[in-house]
Amino acid sequence: MPNHKSAKKRSRQNTVRSEINGKALTRVKTNINKFSELLKDKNKEDLDKSLSSINSSLSRAAKMGLVKKQFVSRKLSSLSKKIKNI
Repeated sequence: MPNHKSAKKRSRQNTVRSEINGKALTRVKTNINKFSELLKDKNKEDLDKSLSSINSSLSRAAKMGLVKKQFVSRKLSSLSKKIKNI
């Protein structure tokens, strides 16, 4: 248990930030899972919309520092290749 005022504040900040970061990463994972489900249906229009939402959530996560830019570009590239192969 923190005793100093600054340690208490740091503890509060950590809990808030971990919630925000967790929500952002959950959003990314959810979008990717939806994409993989849509991939089975092979509907290009829905896949394009899903890819744009993945792009948005991944870019946001990269901006927050949760994932690296390289990961974002690699993931988007692999997903767009899957669309292209349909």
